[in-house]
Amino acid sequence: MLSRLTTLSRPAKQLILLSLDVLLVPVSMLAAMAISIGAIPTSGEVRAEAPALVLMSIAAVFLSIGLGLPRVQLKSYELSALSRSAALGGVLAGLLIVLRLVQVSGVENGTPIVLALIYSVFSGASRVALLKILMAIYRHNQPETRVMIYGAGKTGIQLAMALRTSDEVRLVGFVDDNSVLHGMSVAGQTVYPAQRIESLIHAHGVDRVLLAMPSLSQPRQAQIARRIAGLHVDVQALPSFAQLIGEEEIVNKLTPVLPNSVLGRKHLKDALDGGCSAYEGRVVMITGAGGSIGSEICRQILACKPRKLVLFELTEFALFNIDRELRALAEGTDCDIVPILGSVTDRRVVEATIARQSVQVILHAAAYKHVPMVEQNPLAGIANNVFGTQVVAQAANDAGLERFVLVSTDKAVRPIGVMGATKRMAELIVGDMARRSAGTIFTMVRFGNVLGSSGSVVPIFYEQVSRGGPVTVTDKDVTRYFMTIQEACRLVLWSGTLAQGGEIFVLDMGEPVRIADLARQVIEAAGYSVRDGANPEGDIEIITTGLRDGEKLHEELTVARKLERTAHPKLGSARESMLSEFEITRALHALQTALEADDANTAVDEMMRWLRRDLENQTLPANGDMGGPPKKAERTSANLRDTD
Repeated sequence: MLSRLTTLSRPAKQLILLSLDVLLVPVSMLAAMAISIGAIPTSGEVRAEAPALVLMSIAAVFLSIGLGLPRVQLKSYELSALSRSAALGGVLAGLLIVLRLVQVSGVENGTPIVLALIYSVFSGASRVALLKILMAIYRHNQPETRVMIYGAGKTGIQLAMALRTSDEVRLVGFVDDNSVLHGMSVAGQTVYPAQRIESLIHAHGVDRVLLAMPSLSQPRQAQIARRIAGLHVDVQALPSFAQLIGEEEIVNKLTPVLPNSVLGRKHLKDALDGGCSAYEGRVVMITGAGGSIGSEICRQILACKPRKLVLFELTEFALFNIDRELRALAEGTDCDIVPILGSVTDRRVVEATIARQSVQVILHAAAYKHVPMVEQNPLAGIANNVFGTQVVAQAANDAGLERFVLVSTDKAVRPIGVMGATKRMAELIVGDMARRSAGTIFTMVRFGNVLGSSGSVVPIFYEQVSRGGPVTVTDKDVTRYFMTIQEACRLVLWSGTLAQGGEIFVLDMGEPVRIADLARQVIEAAGYSVRDGANPEGDIEIITTGLRDGEKLHEELTVARKLERTAHPKLGSARESMLSEFEITRALHALQTALEADDANTAVDEMMRWLRRDLENQTLPANGDMGGPPKKAERTSANLRDTD
């Protein structure tokens, strides 16, 4: 029968509330009389007040309707509605005074005042009791979500008050880190220590924990959320009132790290200006044009006023984006933008593109470069990085192009992983082509980690900080050379301009940077503190995960004893020993056979075998093995600064 209360029409519910207001008149009257005379009224006294009760009950009908009390929903009954009930009680008290004066009622002098107070209390209490009954019925008839609020401050109290009106949510209590609040009752709920949250979740069957601590730092909130989520409950965070009304942005505190603070040296953007003479008025083709390096090369080449820019890219979406961007940048110029969708391993497409577009210069940036990905997919890395380079370089030589520039990496020096090995093989192919070419200038440019490129460590650190950490580094002592994407691409342009053929260009990148120091910089630049032994209350922790397959503790820029001077004071070049034409032919044949057999192990073994022979030919000794740590003098580009 009680369950039918939840299905009644709105008019029926209003009639019940109106009846309740009328019924409370005699109940309150009897209670007021009992309090005034200090005893339970006799039947004769009650009968004597019957006329007054009838008149007051009739008045209550009109007063309740006039004040709108039946229209106030139970879950919305609060201070304003209680004041209406008090007003109704006050009018009834006034009516009782009048009835007493005309001798219709014979109650004691103080009874009207007591009646007003009791009626107000009974009206509010009856509605609260009815709401409790209805909520119990609703909960019995449908599943409920049991929630706990983390944070018993102002925001938590406001949230608790709001949840009281929900039919589907049941609040079971608060947890808070503040020991002063432990054991206290806040908004009708007990505050428990945060350390007990696991046992509380199991004891109360909590389905969801609501984080009501908007003033807490985002990393700290993320840490709490991860810990609670590990207990197999949902976690939701509540924004602050300032965020909800727009006074404070609901975003993380991350801010970009300035290049100078990361590089540990002066930014060379201004020093690298120029280098356009090899591209002005020419048809330039960039492979991998949609990648982070390739796209920036396209932007900088465009400033060199080429006659035509051929964008060669495998990924359709990346090609679409860079084509649309460059067309907007090229408005008002005579440069023609030509997007070509294709793979560098497709000889037919590469040769046809060079012939149809009358390409004069190629900048070869297409490569698979993410160390873990290439390590797990060696055949794809070999096919793209090694044979893709062979296809494009051979096509450039056959067509008699002016210049070919290979974009390489410091991981090609004494490689221990598949990615670095494939890039060294690409260098050997281009070096061999430089020896054999009669007209085309083949050259290579080698640089370290590029800030802002896809897979760069800094964007990864940003993401980890935005999630609240931890920030991961592979080893506390690992170092890398860093340069900005603008420096890297301008280096490529200068290399193509200064190239004589067969050299490897290197930028003066200063001293290598410790990745652990870089992680700390990113955390602090975002406005947070590092949590470690010296600061256990810090926001974000830095943890080491161990070197991944194919990674070295330190990288080198070249194995040459000394870099040669160039026309640019910040650029050096090296001429490293290369495998002979016969050795390269044999190596490529062995790799092709392994690829056709889909034999990754044999392919990697063959590649490493030929690279060991290549290393034996280099000017410097191999330090015992290919993965041995080089000397400090070999790891820096300080010898470049001697040429300034």
